[in-house]
Formats: sequence, structure tokens, C-alpha cells
Amino acid sequence: MDITEELFKLSDRGYADFQSRLTPGIPVDSMIGVRLPKLRKLASVYFKNPEYKEFLRQLPHKYYDENLLHAILLSKEKDYDICMKEVEAFLPFIDNWAVCDTLAPKIFEKNKDDLIIKIRHWISSDRTYTCRFGIGMLMRHFLDSDFLSEYLSYPAEVHSDEYYVKMMVAWFYATALAKQWDETLPYIESGRLDKWTHNKTIQKAVESFRIPDDRKKLLKEFRRK
Repeated sequence: MDITEELFKLSDRGYADFQSRLTPGIPVDSMIGVRLPKLRKLASVYFKNPEYKEFLRQLPHKYYDENLLHAILLSKEKDYDICMKEVEAFLPFIDNWAVCDTLAPKIFEKNKDDLIIKIRHWISSDRTYTCRFGIGMLMRHFLDSDFLSEYLSYPAEVHSDEYYVKMMVAWFYATALAKQWDETLPYIESGRLDKWTHNKTIQKAVESFRIPDDRKKLLKEFRRK
């Protein structure tokens, strides 16, 4: 199974150039240019063949598209313990927001007690994309039926100057405002977040279709100059 060879068969150089503009810091020559629907289709085929496990062990990958495929394959893993082991092996090699946000294992939904412990560990990491991943998993899995108000404090404890961490913190609180308004609003009222993240949270919340206009009007009053 030569996965890299198969990826090159699906290469679109124009798309690779486009992707490189969306992922600063990733060299364009590391991008094969495989569109996401084709990557997902390829992952569905490979997931049926146990040989794909060998691909997961080939870290670090050379190409951006290989990392995306790796993230998609891990997201399909049905055994929680195996998935978690593979995720933790992969996280140190993630170097961009797109791969980070593509990694979304479905099995995590069924193992919340252990997952929240892992999330706290990831959020405390000084690795940009490990931290971002942790905040993303908190946002994805713990703002609905499993929500506890204490979870809102976790991203607020992150003190990072990294753009992609701060953007995820803002995304988290904007989503929390849409789903858990009463518990989240005090974080905005009290100015608990740094100025940039505070204002970006309000911006993203105001742009959201899930927040009523009267609440958006109130949020605008808390913008900091």
C-alpha cells in the first residue's frame, strides 16, 4: 500500500497553491493538493485495510496531505484506547490549524469521563496545536448535555500569544455564548479574557446565526478599546 503514490494521483496543483495561502508557514512544496472530499473517500477505502496502521506509524509525514489523511483515519477509529494512543502520538507532529481541526475522533463522544481529563492536559500544553486541539475538543463535546460551568474556566487559564490558540479560545467562547449564554456572559462582562481575544469573541458571536439580535446588541456594548 503506497499511500503517498495514491495521493499524487489525485494531485491538483492549483488547489495546492490555494491551500498554501490558507495555511501560513506550511511550504507549498509540501502540499500535494488533494481536495478534502477525495481525501475522505480515500480514507474510507484505506480504513477497511489493516495495512493503513503502518501509515500511521510513519511519523513525521513529509506532506501536508498525508497529515490530513492521518487525521481523517484517526477520526474513524472505533476503539477508544487505540484511538487515544494514536492521537497522542500524532499531536506533536501537527503544525497547522487545518490538520488540527480535521482531527475529530467520533469515539470520543462515548468516553467523556476520560476525555475531559485528557483535555485538561492538552490545554495546558505549550505546543500550539496540542493546546488548540484540547480547546476544540472541549468546545465540541462539553458545551451541550455534558456541560459544567467550571469548563468555561479552562480556556481562560490559557496565556498564549500564539494566534491560532487565541483564535480557538475566541471561537470557544463565542460558541459558549450561543449554547450557554447565562454562564458565559460573565466572562465578557468582567473582561476576564485579554483584550484581543475578548474583542474577537464578541466579533465571532455577533457574526453567529445562533445568537439573537438583542444579545448581539448587548455584546457590542462590551467591546474594549
